[in-house]
Amino acid sequence: MDFAFDARTEELRAKLLAFMDEHVHPAERAAHEQRARLASPWDTPRIVEDLKAEAKRQGLWNLFLPDAEYGAGLTNLQYAPLAEITGRSPQLAPTATNCAAPDTGNMEVLTQFADETQKKQWLEPLLAGEIRSAFAMTEPEVASSDATNITTHIERDGDEYVITGRKWYISGAMNPDCKIFIVMGKTDPDGPDIRRQQSMVLVPRDTPGVTVERAMQVFGYEDHWHGGHAEVVFDHARVPVTNLIGEEGGGFAIAQARLGPGRIHHCMRLIGMAERAIELMCRRAVSREAFGKPLANQGVVHNWIADARVTVEQLRLLVLKTAWLMDTVGNRGAHTEIQAIKIATPRAVVDIIDRAIQLHGAGGVSQDFPLAELYAGARTLMIADGPDEVHQRSLARRELKKYA
Repeated sequence: MDFAFDARTEELRAKLLAFMDEHVHPAERAAHEQRARLASPWDTPRIVEDLKAEAKRQGLWNLFLPDAEYGAGLTNLQYAPLAEITGRSPQLAPTATNCAAPDTGNMEVLTQFADETQKKQWLEPLLAGEIRSAFAMTEPEVASSDATNITTHIERDGDEYVITGRKWYISGAMNPDCKIFIVMGKTDPDGPDIRRQQSMVLVPRDTPGVTVERAMQVFGYEDHWHGGHAEVVFDHARVPVTNLIGEEGGGFAIAQARLGPGRIHHCMRLIGMAERAIELMCRRAVSREAFGKPLANQGVVHNWIADARVTVEQLRLLVLKTAWLMDTVGNRGAHTEIQAIKIATPRAVVDIIDRAIQLHGAGGVSQDFPLAELYAGARTLMIADGPDEVHQRSLARRELKKYA
């Protein structure tokens, strides 16, 4: 593995860093002020649309998609340092560059598995940033860490599928620009192969029988920047059978194809979040005094900052190795490393942000600094895309097979 970034990556890094310094970071306070004046907190502030237009103008758009026909055509290794940069402002930068979850994963699904009609209707406006989307998989009544547990029914009735079920923590669903749900349910609930029981269908938001019931909070946050996390009911919602993605019984495999890149993208951005926390920690340490000397002269603060720097450098190398493996041997070949970064990165970044909060005192848990929101986001990723314990279980089994 070559540790040097290629010329294209370096060019995009320079452009993206300048974009962050000149446009994104200066817009953070204004974005919050604009949102407070909106008729609905779920509407998109004007300044976000301005950022999107500027990012598109600069060619900083759809950087996540490796398929050059639809996106920037970057490898995972090329995208990794760019996603890290956007992670420094997770409320604005991913959306501004059209690289925000869950749209990224949904666009990847449509790129790989949708037919041409589905791509025309849904992928193209998503690529253009004209609409948003949601991925409806998790359910409140079952342990969704095991995807075979899902109970939502997708029953065929002539030329239509009838969808019945309840989903929750459906990211992005509160955003009024969210026009399409990718819904995972069971088309063959009694099938002998538990991983062939599930299918995925496209369900437009305005389909009769689809009700976005409420916004779910995350540590008290409604996460407006992410489009919220909703509880959604599908009550005999009907869609044409042509809305099936791929084939019946292919839902589990599609979910796995979607979640691998999603996990590494989260970890890439988490490193950027950690870097932002370290920067804030250092700025606080040199600007405040306690017990007669600057915080920067306190030994415990030295330890926090040093440990944070060592941890981030370790995590970055593991993420880059994983990205390189995904590019060279595929997602299946990088399975162990994908699980490793999913386990290691959120828990380590949570610890770094926690130290930064501690150094800021009451300010650290306030709305005056981004640390509380960063903490909530990082801590949530120890659950999202599969709880850490599920990945630990799978990784340990893989290790033990070597000795069985």
